[in-house]
Amino acid sequence: MTRGKNVSGTHHIVPNSGGGWDIRRGGSSRSSGHFDTKQDAVDRGRQISRNADTELKIHNRDGRIGQSDSHGNDPRNIKG
Repeated sequence: MTRGKNVSGTHHIVPNSGGGWDIRRGGSSRSSGHFDTKQDAVDRGRQISRNADTELKIHNRDGRIGQSDSHGNDPRNIKG
């Protein structure tokens, strides 16, 4: 069974200006989930990203990407 691909191919864990952390699909301004802690957002974001076969970009408090996880949409062709 093939899962449908996310249009953007990414999900992001981003700081919320009002506090806490949000999960957002790439290109979307709407949150897929809001969490008080970054770790809770990352844990749920990984589940969502695995289910959608997307990249997960985990941002730092300053908004910069601090970590990336690939869950099926990695453009690199790595052997081994």
